[in-house]
Amino acid sequence: MDALSKIFDDIHLNRSEYIYLKPQGNWVHCYQEQDAMIGYVVLVGSMMLQLNSHTQLYVEAGDLILIPSGQNHSCSSHTHSNLVEALDITTLFDQKRQETIEFGSSSGESTLILAIRCHLDTLMARPLLHALPPYIHIHHITGSAAPEWLQIGLHFLAIEAYQIRPGRDKILDHLVSILFIECVRDYIAQLNDSNNWLSALSHPELSNALAAIHSQPELAWTVETLADQCCMSRSKFATLFSQIVGETPLAYLQQYRFRLASQHLRAGQFSIQQIAHRVGYSSETAFSQTFKKLFNLTPSQYRQQFQ
Repeated sequence: MDALSKIFDDIHLNRSEYIYLKPQGNWVHCYQEQDAMIGYVVLVGSMMLQLNSHTQLYVEAGDLILIPSGQNHSCSSHTHSNLVEALDITTLFDQKRQETIEFGSSSGESTLILAIRCHLDTLMARPLLHALPPYIHIHHITGSAAPEWLQIGLHFLAIEAYQIRPGRDKILDHLVSILFIECVRDYIAQLNDSNNWLSALSHPELSNALAAIHSQPELAWTVETLADQCCMSRSKFATLFSQIVGETPLAYLQQYRFRLASQHLRAGQFSIQQIAHRVGYSSETAFSQTFKKLFNLTPSQYRQQFQ
């Protein structure tokens, strides 16, 4: 399995939820950060999206905007007044999922927005989220110039969203995952900065080392054996890896192992000794000591937080 595929396996991108937002006239809605990715497809009308005090985006009909980290943000009409009370849509994905939410003033232009939320393991996704921009904006997704994968994906999404058929939730999960993966792949293809963790995922040599780490973290990897995966010398591999990824191969390996260990601890399916072996530690004591240094909690204390 290639590195990017394994990373998407790790982050558990699932539980897709959607609502249709149908604001009219003067309106504002806000969203509070969760462990989820947020996407908006503007079907009719337009909106202003405010990510922070420095970032405001104009999103028009036919545009897709993806916020990978699901950070706090607000969306509004162009003419909204500060006196307009913002509708918090954070909980609506649970309470009103698959419904159409009407809000705003009684007169004025109507807008129709498909809002999608997809949950993920933010700890496992940390390198990916740090490497991605705060938002990915794809213009005119319904036009002929849009990528074919996006047109097909949105077509299937629309069909499944409107029809109540067995297995729909699973289909939607897969469709949203595919859309997110394709957005990331599209972003990687357009990267100009070669010193970026995302560049390493598609690097003709380094990607082999990342795939090895993510596929078999339990193996006793060394810089030499990882360099062998890339058919490179030890020194050339270590220099190139540190330059592009931003840390040494063994530091990256350790960080990944303990993100994975934290995921296993939260899931509660394995004993601490089993988890230690799964991430490359033959000694439970050594594993627990390193875990505490990184998380300021013992594995047992960390697990208790999620029970």
